[in-house]
Amino acid sequence: MPRYLVERSFPDGFHIPVDASGVRACLAMIECNCQERVSWLQSYVSVDKRRTFCIYDGPSPEAIRRAANRNKLPIHKITEVSVLDPYFYL
Repeated sequence: MPRYLVERSFPDGFHIPVDASGVRACLAMIECNCQERVSWLQSYVSVDKRRTFCIYDGPSPEAIRRAANRNKLPIHKITEVSVLDPYFYL
């Protein structure tokens, strides 16, 4: 399955509560993603919380966009990527 880096912008900052409501929000996102065969692997959040960089596996950029729409998440850019492991060369 192809892997993608998804860049997002949040002018007011990105916040997920660190409590039960945050857990429910993440589980709801995962469920919506599954409907498009998209897997959210990991996210990085800028220090100011205005940008996120998320790693997804999915069948296509269109599937990533559909999942984001279902989750009401913006997308600034989608880039297909591959893993570069520095230990591969050792």
